[in-house]
Amino acid sequence: MKRFIAALILLMSVALIHCGSARRGLPITGPMELKAEQRAGQVAFMRTCHQCHPNGEGGLGPAINNKPLPSWLMKFQIRQGLGAMPAFDEDVLSDQEVDQIIAYLKELRHE
Repeated sequence: MKRFIAALILLMSVALIHCGSARRGLPITGPMELKAEQRAGQVAFMRTCHQCHPNGEGGLGPAINNKPLPSWLMKFQIRQGLGAMPAFDEDVLSDQEVDQIIAYLKELRHE
């Protein structure tokens, strides 16, 4: 019985360790220094993405600050949607704003 309880505790510990996002909270390197394009992307991100991906982390949607997706795939997902994520057409986000959001997300990865 003790082995069973020890194995159960070990299994639960491993499951809890691997269930969270790799990124939590603000980066420990200090505030981000954003370029103009990234700053504009941050504004567009906060307007359209932050509700589901707070600060790029998991919320209603999954974390997106730790996904090494290529730019073309991120653009495709923003325009077409995926799963519960709605599609954002050019009336909501211009091509320039999509590029700026992607630049911002790439900067989040580096922090």
